[in-house]
Amino acid sequence: MSTLLIIDDDVAICRTLLVHFRSLSHQVITAHNINDGLVAAAGNAIDLILLDNQMPIKSGIESLADFREVVPDIPIIMITAYHDMETTIVAMQNGADDYIHKPVDINELDQAVERALLRSDEESTNLKFQEEDHNKRRNSRFSMAGHSSAMRQIYKTIGLIANKPVTVLISGESGTGKELVARAIHEASSRRNGPYVAVNCAALVETLLESDLFGHEKGAFTGAVNKHSGKFAMAQDGSLFLDEVGELSPSIQAKLLRVLQEKEYIPVGSTKLIQSNARIIAATNDNLEEKVKLGLFREDLYYRLQVVNITIPPLRERKEDLMDLIRTLLGRINREMHNSVCRLSMDVIDAFNNYRWPGNVRELENILTKAVALSPSDTITLDLIPEYISARENNPIESGLPIHTSLDEMEKYHVARVLNATHWHKGESCKILGVSRPRLRRIIKQHQLTNPEGNELDENDNDDITESELVEQ
Repeated sequence: MSTLLIIDDDVAICRTLLVHFRSLSHQVITAHNINDGLVAAAGNAIDLILLDNQMPIKSGIESLADFREVVPDIPIIMITAYHDMETTIVAMQNGADDYIHKPVDINELDQAVERALLRSDEESTNLKFQEEDHNKRRNSRFSMAGHSSAMRQIYKTIGLIANKPVTVLISGESGTGKELVARAIHEASSRRNGPYVAVNCAALVETLLESDLFGHEKGAFTGAVNKHSGKFAMAQDGSLFLDEVGELSPSIQAKLLRVLQEKEYIPVGSTKLIQSNARIIAATNDNLEEKVKLGLFREDLYYRLQVVNITIPPLRERKEDLMDLIRTLLGRINREMHNSVCRLSMDVIDAFNNYRWPGNVRELENILTKAVALSPSDTITLDLIPEYISARENNPIESGLPIHTSLDEMEKYHVARVLNATHWHKGESCKILGVSRPRLRRIIKQHQLTNPEGNELDENDNDDITESELVEQ
């Protein structure tokens, strides 16, 4: 049984709601103006407030801040005759937990009250994440989190090799946080005051990547109207992070090998050798050893890159790190959004623990970001996370699809889930689905799947199809 405070200048509406909620075994207090409502809220153990917007002297929306000072943690449901977007937005921004329009649909009101009371009851059992201290906050955008044995070993390795002039290869699935490890190595080394320069080796075609890495002379090729220094020159005395190094062409692989062996390179269109003092940290989500066996990656370059190899396990294999990651990510997301969402309901925690996280930490960050943006309180509840993350959805036998769903429809549903989870990274999606790129393209076209983020192509969509890709398993 809960105690509700109903504030409305319409005596008839107050009486109707009083009778209704008493019939549901709630205790009810009524007030007919804002001042009486504030006094009642301060003097009673209130569980929820129903506040009409159209009030004499001061509106409900204008008084939300006053109620938040008196009862900061009590849910407030606004009732208004206005249906416009602006009023709704203002009410939610000023502290309302829900918004009901007149004429009041009693079923809708009951559901809103039930949700608000349930959310309030969960506060005592919800997991709360305290704000990190100031020193941890300063570099939290690039801080790492986790206390699993795998992560502790990674921290130890970083400490051992940060100040040693060795090349590091970081391996792991897409979204596991490989660049965070690279930044941690840089920040822990004597090169921390030098530049940290990152390059995505899969983002540019070979000719542009060569110029981007090594620089070019004026007139070296069409469009080279000025001299360009390149990323190696930019990273001098610092660190150069080569992401997705497995996507390098044979020509660039040979040039990179020379830099690693001789500490020198030649810009495009030049004959002059340039000395390099940049530390190379590479990352890949490919199995480079397998690529070496297939002749797709130079064996000598592979061994030069992986003098030290750090492998980051996927999130599904280190679930004990989940709460540490949530704490770190929520802290940063709240600061960026100027918000204070610091709780997760226990059913959300259960759903997160049961989910396999194919998109790893990046997927977790995106889901938390969306939930913080949409949360009307300081708590992330189950309705704020995607349906496919519920514990039931994670059981493929109980996916929630009707029994009469065809295999064609199931294929469309599952492929769309994987693409969205990997943010339409088609290489990673192919690995999860166990299909080739040509087959994935055909499935996307057949089911008319579209990327909700707008970009439906990735850097490999226009690659030539190899003979092996034409052989469907």
